[in-house]
Amino acid sequence: MKTLMTSMALLLGMAGTQVMADTSNPLAAERWKSRPLIVVAPNDRDESWRTFQEELMQPANREAFIEREMVLYTVIDGVGQRNGEPLSPQATLALLKKLDVEPGGPTRLLLVGKDGGTKIDQRAPLDASAIFATIDKMPMRQKP
Repeated sequence: MKTLMTSMALLLGMAGTQVMADTSNPLAAERWKSRPLIVVAPNDRDESWRTFQEELMQPANREAFIEREMVLYTVIDGVGQRNGEPLSPQATLALLKKLDVEPGGPTRLLLVGKDGGTKIDQRAPLDASAIFATIDKMPMRQKP
């Protein structure tokens, strides 16, 4: 908990007022290009996060993830990443603010559509097949 509070204090201290601008929100760059899947967990030992991470790594799920033009954002213990690459503290804070998510709360998963709207907002347990099924029902995913 102390690490989380230290991370958040650092984020808040570094963020300043620039975080309020939409340009610092990493989801703005994803709009109409990809479907962000965001997982926020209190720490890397969180069982629901670890189980979901293993599920996503299965070959069929990796393929389904890529086929659906998804990107994975994680905020674990207050530290943000996009597809395994670090986010700046400002971008991490902007992401959390945009989604109205507290980093120290229970594990939470959000799916954002290409239109920028939140399509799924759930707490554990996290289920990749349910996420893929939701995407497959989206109008942009339907074949003409």
